[in-house]
Amino acid sequence: MAGSGDLLPVVGMVSFQVVFAGLNIFYKLAVSDGMDLRVLVAYRYMFASAFIAPLAYFIERKNRTELTRRVLVLSFMCGLTGGSVAQNLYIAGMKLTSATFATATTNLLPAVTFILALLFRYERLAIRSLSGQAKVAGTFLGIGGAMLLTFYKGVDITPWHSHVNLVAAHQQQTPAATNYAMGSLLCTLSCFFYALWLIIQAKLGREYPFPYSSTALMCLMTTLQSSAFALCFDRDVAQWRLRFDVRLLSAVYSGVLASGVMLVVLFWCVERRGPLFASVFNPLMLLVVAVLSSLILGERLHLGTALGAVLIVAGLYTVLWGKGREAKVATEADAKVGDLLPTITSRSFDAPAAANSSATR
Repeated sequence: MAGSGDLLPVVGMVSFQVVFAGLNIFYKLAVSDGMDLRVLVAYRYMFASAFIAPLAYFIERKNRTELTRRVLVLSFMCGLTGGSVAQNLYIAGMKLTSATFATATTNLLPAVTFILALLFRYERLAIRSLSGQAKVAGTFLGIGGAMLLTFYKGVDITPWHSHVNLVAAHQQQTPAATNYAMGSLLCTLSCFFYALWLIIQAKLGREYPFPYSSTALMCLMTTLQSSAFALCFDRDVAQWRLRFDVRLLSAVYSGVLASGVMLVVLFWCVERRGPLFASVFNPLMLLVVAVLSSLILGERLHLGTALGAVLIVAGLYTVLWGKGREAKVATEADAKVGDLLPTITSRSFDAPAAANSSATR
């Protein structure tokens, strides 16, 4: 029977996915309430910075090294790609489609990251190996699923009929017309920039190996960028005014709980069980969003969305399986080299000794 130590990372990742599913619901409600999505992103990272910065100061103050110009530049790029651009594109895509649709596209991330890693030569394509074939097959499955989501709607297959519609209750303006082609493009571009962020974040992690401090820097950079971006397009004071309503709840939830508390939980889970373990739980968010959206947002689940989501999730697990197998093969190879080293070393020392012995004779 598994001990509590084995179950805690599972509980942590399930909580992480449920909280981020809730984030998608709050995003949809805030945008439906008329809140400018650019202002929402700015407020999210303001609250996140206010939460993470003190945490980073107290946890890493004894070990943290001095900030360099390169670290600041990488932090700026992280904030731009993973924060400002990715989040604005994602919410814009959700506005044109649905919470379930947008969440389904996030599972394309491993495939998009794999393609970018190949282009930047961070990863090589071993097409003859089983792991390489799995990653390629998973990438094509994900792309096929995204195309199915975009171009095929199909019949309504919602398993229940709910009369609750919080979107209609908070609707302050005429809802934006759905445009699945443009929405899909925006969500996929969001994945592209998020994958780019992962690559830059890996560089930042090597230059500045303090996860809480680097996250605080990224949140601060994103706050400055997204605030400037929002002010360029919308200087209406009413958009920035927060009352005790769904706008304030969305900003606090996304900043403190999603980007703050759950980020700490994610760091802990990855430290305990590794990044692959954390990635396996991604489809859970899609399931929770699909259920909540149909129950409280008045969204309908269609056959095309369900089939596309299944293909994307299948592609996700195929890519993850390929990466896991590749890591396992690399670990086994390193272990074999480690086992051979003592033998090689002893032989290299034995050879001169034998030569000296025969010379003495």
